[in-house]
This record gives sequence, C-alpha cells and structure tokens, in this order.
Amino acid sequence: MMNTALRLPAPEIEALLQGRIIAVMPNKFITPGREFALCPADASINLLPVEQYYCSRFLPIAQSTFAQLNSQGVLIQPQQMSLLPNEEQLKLPLLAYETVLIKAWGRCELCQILNNAESLAALSQLTIWTTEALKEILRQKQNIFLAYLRVYKLPKSIEVLIKSNSQFVALPQPVNLSEANPVINDRTFTQRKHQLEKLEPSLHRELEELQSAIASLSINQPAAKQLDDDIKVFLGWSNDKLTKQPDPNLAWINDIAKLGDRIIEQDESKSNYQAGTDFEIITRRSLNFLGFKVEENYKGGAGGLDLFCSQPYPLVCECKAGKSIPDRAVEELDRIGKRHLKENYLQAVRLIIGPGQPTKNLKESAQISKISIINVMTLQKLVELKAKYPGAINLIELQQYLEPGQIDYKISEYIDKVEREIKLRSHIIQLVKNHLEKTSDVNVGVDALHIAYIYGSPPESLKNKELYEILIELSSPLTGYLGRIKGSDWNSDRFYFLRDLPIN
Repeated sequence: MMNTALRLPAPEIEALLQGRIIAVMPNKFITPGREFALCPADASINLLPVEQYYCSRFLPIAQSTFAQLNSQGVLIQPQQMSLLPNEEQLKLPLLAYETVLIKAWGRCELCQILNNAESLAALSQLTIWTTEALKEILRQKQNIFLAYLRVYKLPKSIEVLIKSNSQFVALPQPVNLSEANPVINDRTFTQRKHQLEKLEPSLHRELEELQSAIASLSINQPAAKQLDDDIKVFLGWSNDKLTKQPDPNLAWINDIAKLGDRIIEQDESKSNYQAGTDFEIITRRSLNFLGFKVEENYKGGAGGLDLFCSQPYPLVCECKAGKSIPDRAVEELDRIGKRHLKENYLQAVRLIIGPGQPTKNLKESAQISKISIINVMTLQKLVELKAKYPGAINLIELQQYLEPGQIDYKISEYIDKVEREIKLRSHIIQLVKNHLEKTSDVNVGVDALHIAYIYGSPPESLKNKELYEILIELSSPLTGYLGRIKGSDWNSDRFYFLRDLPIN
C-alpha cells in the first residue's frame, strides 16, 4: 500500500510513462527504496518558463501536457467535498484541494547530488531539460538532486484530491502497489541508469529527434503510431513487445491464388477474359511488391506480352487464370516473347504462373524451352513472406531457384531457407537478451556469447566469426535488433539487446 505522492511537473510524468526519461529532479534528496505515487503538477512548480525549461525536442509534448492539465479544471468542485475526510472538510477552504489523475507510481533506485556545472550540457542531452534550466537550478539551489525512478503503470488510473503546498503530499486513500506493468524492463533500466550515471552520450540522437517529430502525428495516424512505437522499443523507451498488426493495405495478397485458380475463385459469374485480366493485374502488383521493376509498356491483351520486368534482371511472365495451365502456354510465351523482345527474350528469365498441376507434355515443353512454371499459390506464399518480413527476399538469390520446368518445390526450398535464417537470427537476438538478463551485464562480447550459443540448443552450428557476422547484421541501423559498441578488432566488439524479432 502507498500513502504518499511525489508532485512533479505533468510533462515529466508523461516523459517517465513514455520511457523517455528515467530520472527526475526533486527539491530535496530522496532516500533510495522509497515508493510513491506520481502526482502531476502545473508549470508553476518550475523555476523558468516552459519554453526555457524543456529542450526543443520535448517542448511540444510539454506544452500539450500542461494544456491538457489546465483544461481539466483541477480545482475541487462543491460536489466533490464528500470525497474528503470530514475533519478536512471543516478545516480547509474549498479551493485548498485539487483533483489530479494518478497513472503510475515509482520507486527511487538512486539519488545523485550534482554540483558540477561542466556536466550539465551532457545531462541535458540525456534528459528533457535545457542546459540553461539546469544551470539556473544549480545557481539557485547549489545542488541538483537527480532521482532515478523505476516506474510502474497502475492497472487503472485513479482520481484523488490532494493539497498542493509541498513536494510530497499525503494521499486521502492508500493506493495498492502493482509491479505487473513496468514502463521498461529491468535490463533496459540498468543499462540506461549506467549511461546516465556516467553521462555517456546517446547512441541514437537522430532517432530520438525523429520520434519527437512524429509524436504528435501518432495520435491520429496509425502509420505514424506504428513507427512511433517501433522507435520507442528500439530506443529502450518502451517495454511493449513489437506486435505485427495486419496491414489492411495488404489484404489483396489473400486474393492472389483465388484470382488465378477458377476452382477456388468465389465469383463464378466472371468471364474468362475478365478472370485473366484480374489475375494479370494482381500478378503485376505481386511482382512489383517483391521488388521487380515491372515495365508499364507490356500489359497483355490480344497478342501482347503479359508482364516484363527489367530489374534486377530481365523476367518475362505469362499469367494463366483458370482451372489448369493449357499445354500451349509454353509455345505462346516463346512466340509472343520473341516478337516483342526479339534477341533479348532468350537472355531473360521466362516464367509461367497458373493454377493446377502441369501436364507431362507441358513440363517437357518447359524443360526444352527453359521456362519455369509455378502455381498461383506459390506466388502468394512468396508475397506473404515479403509482407511478413519486408527485407527477407533477395531477388538475385531467388534467381538461382528459377530453373526450367515445374519449380514449386524449388521455391518452397527457398522460402524454407529464408525462414530458417530468420529463425536463427531471432534465436541469436533472444540469446543476447537472455544472457544479459541472467548475468546483469550491460553488454556482451562474441566469445562469451558463442559459448552461450553452443550450450543453448542452437538451431545450427556456427563458428565465432560466423556468429559475429550475424551480430553485425542485427546491429545495423537498418535492422536495429541489437546495439554494438565497437572495439579495437572484431573479437572485442560488444553487443546489447534492443528489440525482439517475433516469429509467428
């Protein structure tokens, strides 16, 4: 049970709840281990105006939070007097209390006393306060108290009435403590606490600025919110697991096989011509989604070439919607392809996509003409893999699997290979995460991690250097699953966990 609240400027509580900061500046020293509710206060609690007090990257959030607090009408209303203890109703004027909404509580893990003016610029970079504000606090109070708070969200926000004449205030009713919903996990808190104590510079300043820039957009725009959430997890500001939500813009992927196979297509009233056109359109969209550059000059029709891709390598595609691929499909593709592309046709990868099981004659013709045949569902599986893991498909690598004849089994081999590689990387990410949690280390080297890998039921055998190469890949800014502290050579690099790679 908790009977006390710590009053803090409302934006700073919001920053704690966002995981943006892990420390606040109380007016006096707080004993480590002390627990209290986090009570929002207005701007009058600060020494400087809002514009001078908070860094520009945080200022919009601070202004918005103060505006929301002021619009809530914090002064107690007459009908709320019944919420106060009877003796308090008699003692105090009506407006001596304010209504506040408490969303979280915190435990003080450390309280530093800072009085070195030279360190304030570095502190500002790691927090939300301007260097000028920190200097002014130090000038007026001679010391800055920096309290590191382990913050937990309450299961449900509670509205309380309190007096606002001191930093610590008594709660009218005790609040139950719950550690079920920490803002950030123990390992991340330890890592960030170490960084702040040592005033080590932020590793991802540009991403922090990007997050600040899109924070206001995330309220009404789902795409911005997804990016905002991803960045927070990447930066260690959020304890939420990344969950891949279905993208409504990708619902068309479920129709690829339906439009190509008339046996499973729902619209039986559609003409064969319309069915063929619809399948050609969705195949064009599929190849473009996979990363091919589909040339717009080729759009099928009578005597026309269905699809031609110029990049990353020439690919000619014939689309066949129906219940099976006709035996004449190979001859048609050869004839039409040579007519439109001339000598370039033989240099291109040739592909037929259609339903059903190819006949023996069709497969033999495809082998002779060096044309690949895949089922409509195989195309859909490729696109589904791309949608699930956007960077997973390497078209240059895929080309090696586009052999003459029916090659659905070859594409399945490629998909299985990609999924194994993704599972291996997910395993390594979890290995780093679990190792750091067990050892309470901030980061880990390749040798120690390789030992943990060997004894951790590895999906496949890896040598030290092979593991290192995957760690480098996972710590790239373009992937951002791990972080890397560069050493003097590859064997002295250190790695730390940033975010999960979910495998469904």
